[in-house]
Amino acid sequence: MNDVGPILADVCEQASRLILPLWKSGLTVFSKADESPVTEADRRGEALILERLAELFPGVPVISEEDASEFGAPEQIGPRFFLVDPVDGTKAFVRGDPNFTVNIALVESGRPVAGAIAAPATSETWYTVAGGAMKRQEGGVGEPIRARPWPAGAAVALISHTMKEETARKLADEYGFDLREPMDSSIKFCRIAEGSADIYPRHGPTMEWDIAAGHAILEAAGGSVRTPEGEPVIYGKAREGFRNGWFVARGG
Repeated sequence: MNDVGPILADVCEQASRLILPLWKSGLTVFSKADESPVTEADRRGEALILERLAELFPGVPVISEEDASEFGAPEQIGPRFFLVDPVDGTKAFVRGDPNFTVNIALVESGRPVAGAIAAPATSETWYTVAGGAMKRQEGGVGEPIRARPWPAGAAVALISHTMKEETARKLADEYGFDLREPMDSSIKFCRIAEGSADIYPRHGPTMEWDIAAGHAILEAAGGSVRTPEGEPVIYGKAREGFRNGWFVARGG
């Protein structure tokens, strides 16, 4: 089960092909209970992914963002399950920005052991394989990716578009990065995994389905995702509603 990254990549790309025509199409934007946006792209993408996972992995539970938002997250979960975010970066999707993604991760005993992320707007897909991580373009042949060593004096941090300047300066002082690039969605994990950036400090709330696939890919590429204190980020936190605390994603 742990070497399912290429299969998950195929499913992410199938969802991407469904979602992409809806980008910049003037879709109606609805508000969920937490006032975050959701569109028909989220709903259609999720329906396809849930159907495909049920066919490919019968009996393995799936926790998916839109289903959890509408019906509530389960109050308990076993050691093996999938986490799905059909459109991470819905705000970017609505704005017409390209940094939105399709995400699927497999969790085993609290760890994301396999995952795939597709970026519909750029036709990029990142995914885990046995012993590493890969990237492919336009559904072509995958190429190995690896996080780069920390480049002293030129380390790049990926941060939120809405981060205040004062907060960004504090994070730079704390983590020692030199340059900043605003970016949406889980694509931040992928850019670090492929060696295009170095750190993503997240001092704010996220949900498990937001980061599990990126965590799996980055770790497979030689990076890490840990709490600011250096502890592992654990998945399957049903009692907390699958909410994450702060974390720091780093390259090599």
